[in-house]
Amino acid sequence: MAGVSIRNVYKAFGPVKVIQGISMDIADGEFVVMVGPSGCGKSTLLRMVAGLENVTSGEIAIGERVVNDLEPKDRDIAMVFQNYALYPHMSVFDNMAYGLKIQRRPKADIEARVQRAAEILELTKFLKRRPRELSGGQRQRVAMGRALVREPKVFLFDEPLSNLDAKLRVQMRSELQALHQRLRTTTIYVTHDQVEAMTLAHRMLVMSTGGKTEQIGAPLEVYGKPATTFVAGFIGSPPMNLIPGRIAEGGKALAAAGDVHVRLPEPRPALEGRNVLLGVRPEHFDTCEPGAALLSPDIDFIELLGSDSLVYGHLGADKSGARVAARLHTSVVAKAGRLPLRFAAEHMHLFDPESGKRLEA
Repeated sequence: MAGVSIRNVYKAFGPVKVIQGISMDIADGEFVVMVGPSGCGKSTLLRMVAGLENVTSGEIAIGERVVNDLEPKDRDIAMVFQNYALYPHMSVFDNMAYGLKIQRRPKADIEARVQRAAEILELTKFLKRRPRELSGGQRQRVAMGRALVREPKVFLFDEPLSNLDAKLRVQMRSELQALHQRLRTTTIYVTHDQVEAMTLAHRMLVMSTGGKTEQIGAPLEVYGKPATTFVAGFIGSPPMNLIPGRIAEGGKALAAAGDVHVRLPEPRPALEGRNVLLGVRPEHFDTCEPGAALLSPDIDFIELLGSDSLVYGHLGADKSGARVAARLHTSVVAKAGRLPLRFAAEHMHLFDPESGKRLEA
């Protein structure tokens, strides 16, 4: 096994810049997820690690070796793609063994590796079947098994679960977690699904459109302390509420549209008179009596989800204020009118509305 270093990597297709100066050190045995919206360049970055795309500038190292000029076959990596890419005329065994046969491995070694991978992935009883006789989840496990038998230094996954239905994705996520805990192989995983990123990653690289790094950190760190408004709006469902406001009273309070007036947990005199964005996660709202409300949005619609519900509304009588989403227990959700809400001061986040960056205390 080996770590991976991505050092100030750029990628351009002619004048179009798709990766802009990304740097990240991935430790040996770490599971890192690259997450971002479609078209942000995360798959391109993964393909550069794999050697399927050239690096315009910067360096990529696997272990102690810079691999920019190495062919994919010489990088000691294994990649699992979004489509299973299985040979339809071959059995599961032959699909998993094909790469080893190309390498002219001894027959006994091939047999042992395939059997071992099949046991790990619970495919033993399917080894004689062909791909058309398998479910989507089983086909994806075969694709993973084909990578697993190579015993690489690094696993690369490019949105491997996006073709599966919701139930299978949950099952495969748990299988991926168990597989990594068992093998401890360095893994880089690309997805646009924030749930996959939050549940699988040791650390996340959050990318924005244009191939830029927004934040690198552990999932709970990224969720609980987003570095930018992009991260705040991308990680979380519904995303963090961002309410425009202004710091007043010598940096002691924040005023916003819709009669919002919030005391800051600590005075911020340096911010007095400055425009900011107030961030609050939907689940951090509580209902309260009107007199104790910090904000009272007019309700637009409600999504009943069972034990809890998502309430969507707006601030300001003419709908000119910010949109607000709150996750509340279904039993306390109103059906119409205004909904008085409050939140604890420790759940407040402040951002610069121009740069989008977090304003630290």
